[in-house]
Amino acid sequence: MKNQENASLSIIKIICVSIILILISGISVLAVNTNLADVKITLQNGYELTALTGKQTVAEVLEENHIILEDTQKTTPGLEEPISSGTVIKITDKTYNEVKIAEVSEQGVQTSLDELMQNYAPITEKIVVEQVAIPYETITKNTAGTDTNVENKVVQKGVEGLKEITYKVKYQNNIEIEKTVLSEVIIKQPVNKIVQVNKKVVTTRGSTDARTSAVSYGGGKWSYSASDFDLLCAITAQECGSSYTGALAVITCACNRAESAKWRRNGTDPLSQYKARGQFCYSIDSHWKRRLNGNYSSAVKQAVTDALNGKRNHSYLSFRAAGTHSGVYIGGNVYF
Repeated sequence: MKNQENASLSIIKIICVSIILILISGISVLAVNTNLADVKITLQNGYELTALTGKQTVAEVLEENHIILEDTQKTTPGLEEPISSGTVIKITDKTYNEVKIAEVSEQGVQTSLDELMQNYAPITEKIVVEQVAIPYETITKNTAGTDTNVENKVVQKGVEGLKEITYKVKYQNNIEIEKTVLSEVIIKQPVNKIVQVNKKVVTTRGSTDARTSAVSYGGGKWSYSASDFDLLCAITAQECGSSYTGALAVITCACNRAESAKWRRNGTDPLSQYKARGQFCYSIDSHWKRRLNGNYSSAVKQAVTDALNGKRNHSYLSFRAAGTHSGVYIGGNVYF
């Protein structure tokens, strides 16, 4: 009887061992068939987890592990990239420009990473001190009806004065975008030029002559009186006097408007366009007045001269300070 019981126990043990071996073999076969891969997932907060998976792509692995990405997050490798054993999936923040490009693309606006970087580049400030000449006045003394026979005699020579202007200048991408006057100090007062004449004349200022202020147009070219030309240069310099290219772009914009049917309501010449209400600095503030009487660079004067003679460096009709609008950058302004 005892021998029979021992025999039965042996048979049961053999059956159990056989079942265990069959299960182990089945699991091994299943693992081989499903190509399981050992991957590591690093979350944005630095937490790491490992997973044994049979999924094929990064997105499937994240879904399997119940990980949902925010709109501002991305993965490395990308969501559609295949995974293999040893793959490390990192979840990080998208850069600001990547988010901005996505937003702009959804709105159907064509742009580029370089343009966005220019728009959002850091702005730096510098204090700049410049010395500017103060033009002298020419004063005439009428000697008609007296015993003096001298005509057009210079009694006193004119001497330019000198003033020191302190500006706060803002730069973006090494381009001047704003220039604000902080203070002005007169270093030397100008000495007036005094001339004796025996006929009535018109008092002038500096080297400006007294030609008529009427504008004439012909063959795609404008001509102005000296005073109006000086005003054109002063306004141009205030809008952008940092370079010849920048100044030419400003006066080109006014010329384009004068020749455009859309803007002709403001005038048919550049100066009329400059004077239109709310368009250029002429009607917005009075800073341009300090640039009158030749207080601008020779580059500005040359740019205005070239534009009045038909030269253009773009075909746009509007502009804004850099960083406030998308378009083509010229001399610190963006044109569109």
